[in-house]
Amino acid sequence: MADAEGRVVAIVGATGAVGEVLLRVLEERRFPVAELRALASEKSVGSSVRFRGRDVRVELARPEAFDGADLVFFAATGALSKDLAPEVARRGGIAIDKSSTWRLDPEVPLVVPEINPGALEKQRGIVACPNCTTIGFVMALEPLRRAAGLRSVVVTTLQAVSGAGRPGIDDLEAELGAIGRGEPVPAPKTFSEQIAHNVLPLCDSFRDDGYSTEEMKLLFETRKILELPDLAVSMTCVRVPVPVGHSAALLVETARPLGVAEARRALEGFPGVRVVDEPARLRFPTPKDVAGRDEVLVGRLRKDLGSERLWLWEVSDNLRKGAATNAVQIAEEMIRRGLA
Repeated sequence: MADAEGRVVAIVGATGAVGEVLLRVLEERRFPVAELRALASEKSVGSSVRFRGRDVRVELARPEAFDGADLVFFAATGALSKDLAPEVARRGGIAIDKSSTWRLDPEVPLVVPEINPGALEKQRGIVACPNCTTIGFVMALEPLRRAAGLRSVVVTTLQAVSGAGRPGIDDLEAELGAIGRGEPVPAPKTFSEQIAHNVLPLCDSFRDDGYSTEEMKLLFETRKILELPDLAVSMTCVRVPVPVGHSAALLVETARPLGVAEARRALEGFPGVRVVDEPARLRFPTPKDVAGRDEVLVGRLRKDLGSERLWLWEVSDNLRKGAATNAVQIAEEMIRRGLA
């Protein structure tokens, strides 16, 4: 293991969209990296990634690559994390996984550090990072929960193509390029239909009850993070032709009535949340505003016309706070607690 001045850090999936952002976030936050190991599947072995001004060769993600590693970020497929995260734990390291593999395992903490950092005390070598949509969602809900409790939420998400990784970005760019040149739009490789100039009311595969697996992640992960096993969450997830930045429209029922002014104060006082809500100037959060930022932006605060519920609009960068930044914050919190 590395000494107290630095950690041996590995990234599985270092060449992917989230892996690239992880490298950037580690640099920006001056994370104590004594040694970086860039790992990936066979197709990326031999390429390199850039970290702190130097090229790091990409090696094969295999159990032996974790010998001596303190922290391993998984930004790859669920199959890789299922096979390899236990290998990290067996070797005395800590796996911080961005896939859905471990999120609902009762033995694995599912963590957003601003909300439930204490859950890290229960880790046994694997920590799960929530879905990119869930993170922005719970960051907007938690200040309201602390102020007045929660009873139910109705949410519609509008999710960027980068939520499907680099292939999603490539699909959008290829389709927009063809449209701009007046050429036939290529057949989609990632999504079920053309995403450019279109909206798809699904973000993953469907279950027999008509809900998508993405929607069920939002329900079950939210309940686990907030420790509200009976919280009613009604959800629809939609894919939109935006490169980066997930958005969500929330209708929130609190346990006691919560006025707009009190809700605004609760949101403004919560770490990692910024209120952008100026109707007179038509200033509200957009994906363009949040891209490249770590804050969750909230606006359109208003009382529902037919009830005591509150409406609000939330946007977050799904590659940063929705993935890489949250994972790095988990690692930072574990170091602060003497767990890594």
